[in-house]
Amino acid sequence: MKTKAKLMASLKIWVVIYPSITLFLYLFGEALSALPLYQRTLLLTLSLVPWIVFVGVPLVDLIVGLISPKNEKR
Repeated sequence: MKTKAKLMASLKIWVVIYPSITLFLYLFGEALSALPLYQRTLLLTLSLVPWIVFVGVPLVDLIVGLISPKNEKR
């Protein structure tokens, strides 16, 4: 994978991870605050990794594909 592709992949993942973690903590942070850190981290990763892999990043890929210019071969 070239550097540009790696950079784009990391940006797409970040665009999904940041709002997902923020929303998760906003919604469940107070309820989870009684748990030890390792249990909060486990619950966070158990719920968000599948979301990011199966929904978030494919959705970002779809959006990027729709708005990016198509290279037509002649």
